[in-house]
Amino acid sequence: MTALEEKPARLISGPGMLLVWFYGVMVVGAVSRSVYQIATEFDRAPLAYALSALAGVVYGFITYTLVRGGEKARRAAVVCCAAELAGVLIVGTWTLVEPSAFPDATVWSDYGMGYVFIPVLLPLTALYWLRAAKRRQAA
Repeated sequence: MTALEEKPARLISGPGMLLVWFYGVMVVGAVSRSVYQIATEFDRAPLAYALSALAGVVYGFITYTLVRGGEKARRAAVVCCAAELAGVLIVGTWTLVEPSAFPDATVWSDYGMGYVFIPVLLPLTALYWLRAAKRRQAA
């Protein structure tokens, strides 16, 4: 890093560290669940298992951007958290309206009920935290 380059602003100070921890746990949970299900019983519920794998990738990217820090990473995290929230709301509603489409649950089924509703609460909390980080950085 040269003298002219600035160190990226931290996004994980204080309560932001808790966000990283929760996203890290969700990465492990979603990825390990989907890898096992895809490897052993993919033909049973391919959509559900693929969506769980997608959720794991999204959680991993958000974790990375939070740790990376900086304005560019913050903006990427905001977009990804908004997409995550949209996914949770769409899939959660879909699983309630048409349960036959999901013979097995996804991470986002029933708004994340199988994960104590963390999948719906986490992006809301992260979006709030990232917005506050922007205000802190501007001050």
